[in-house]
Amino acid sequence: MKWRGRRGSRNIVDRRRSGGRAAAGGIGGLGLIIVLVLGLFFGVDVTPLLQGGYSEPERREVSAQDDAMAQFVSVTLADTEEVWADIFRNQLGRTYDPPQLVLFSGTTQSPCGGASTATGPFYCPADERAYLDTDFFMVLDRQLGAGGDFAAAYVIAHEVAHHVQQELGILGQANAARQAAGQRRSNEISVRIELQADCLSGIWARAAQARFGSLEPGDLQEAINAAKEIGDDELQREAGRVVRPHTFTHGSSEQRQRWFIRGYESGDLQACDTFGTNRL
Repeated sequence: MKWRGRRGSRNIVDRRRSGGRAAAGGIGGLGLIIVLVLGLFFGVDVTPLLQGGYSEPERREVSAQDDAMAQFVSVTLADTEEVWADIFRNQLGRTYDPPQLVLFSGTTQSPCGGASTATGPFYCPADERAYLDTDFFMVLDRQLGAGGDFAAAYVIAHEVAHHVQQELGILGQANAARQAAGQRRSNEISVRIELQADCLSGIWARAAQARFGSLEPGDLQEAINAAKEIGDDELQREAGRVVRPHTFTHGSSEQRQRWFIRGYESGDLQACDTFGTNRL
């Protein structure tokens, strides 16, 4: 992915030097991180895999590699700001109000609850911020088999896409419907939210290529592979579980890939209406 030399975003909130890395008991290091990523971020029951928990976080230094990744995040976020401002203006006749992105290390707090390295990236509609520990990209690469800078960019674009849903009023309505529904129906709505975010990520990738010439050979496949590796069915298999579609909260690997590709090929917001189709 070509990203160097472009502006960074002013909407980065850097908390990395005020937090620390959580130490593990039982499963250690990246092993615990990946187990909790599966459980907390992707809705897989991993309780039997855990033997122990976190100790109090310790302060850690931010390395040069951390700072380089933070710069990558900043440029990618800036790219999303320009792309979505254009799309809102040209397709909707509206002004786009971009989110802030909180970089943290180890643990942090949000109005949506506490976050740790293990919870993975998330978007909090209560403060309209995305939260990210860049160590997740290492998990994505080494543990989930979804490496590459454009795979990381897809993760950022997916969280920003939730803000796009927030701006359009979709996320609030969907979350209200989830709260009023039973567990199975709530999961179904969650899948539609997440697949739409994947589709919107595809729209961003297409527009970023047109605007910045960002994509290099193999980049698009990195994002598609990431969508595959974080499908609910793939994650349940990796956790040693029987695949249970009624527990899905993000969609299957095939669905996540297909909706990303749909957004990329169309570039049209209307193509991402996951709430108006019977075929996900």
